[in-house]
Amino acid sequence: MSSAPFQPFTDESSRMRPLSSLPTSAAAGVRVVLSDIDDTITTDGVLSAAAYEALERLHAAGFLVIPVTGRPAGWCDHIARMWPVDAVVGENGAFYFRYDRAARTMLERFWVDGAQRELNRQRLAGLKHRILDQVPGAATASDQPYRLADLAIDFCEDVEPLPEAEIDRIVSLFEEAGAQAKVSSIHVNGWFGDYDKLSMTRVLLAQEFGIDEAMADTCVIYAGDSPNDEPMFEAFPLSVGVANIQALAHRLRTKPAYVTRGHSGEGFVELAALLLEARGAAGGRT
Repeated sequence: MSSAPFQPFTDESSRMRPLSSLPTSAAAGVRVVLSDIDDTITTDGVLSAAAYEALERLHAAGFLVIPVTGRPAGWCDHIARMWPVDAVVGENGAFYFRYDRAARTMLERFWVDGAQRELNRQRLAGLKHRILDQVPGAATASDQPYRLADLAIDFCEDVEPLPEAEIDRIVSLFEEAGAQAKVSSIHVNGWFGDYDKLSMTRVLLAQEFGIDEAMADTCVIYAGDSPNDEPMFEAFPLSVGVANIQALAHRLRTKPAYVTRGHSGEGFVELAALLLEARGAAGGRT
């Protein structure tokens, strides 16, 4: 790592710098590790032993570790309970879960109340049929039964990969219906509501950990790999793309400041090692 003074990334240059160029002083100031899951922590749909160990090592070293994902509430309940994490933001910001192990209680915060979520689900149910009728080869994501707030359309996870034009068509159909739509590495997620990954992450950091936006600029790092991570890349000066983000860079107006050498989970392991080394060099401070 470089020992040069830290200067936050700006849009003056859209070039993603190697993660190895992240100044030690900046890495040593990180307290919170936010990360996408699919193709960022996982690799080809698998959570490797090395990636899980990286999560464990970060958590054990005192970092707040928080996945921020498009995956469903059912998965996020499991993750919050059983992974070495401090909370999880799910369904692209529809909620956060934080498991209180001492009280054996799941703390839940949703962007909208239950009645509004039910109305939104009814609207999405009709939209699902329209999308599947108009985009041959697309399918409802296999994890859809475990979702509370959004509709996930699979374009390559469990179906043959669709051309980019068809992915764009799915996005257009969501937007024509007044829904938001974000492209991940495997799904197009659509929902009704004025939230995204960033908005709920801001709420979580402030309410559960006392971290405001100004503090987050220097103590939070975010890792991701796809267009639905763009609000996070734009908001956090310390933002990292794992190497496979290069395949989707043309869909990003705002790119992450840094990029790893390793793809997917290997890139996350690379990031964790860098942060742990910097924490050690700083005398293990939090």
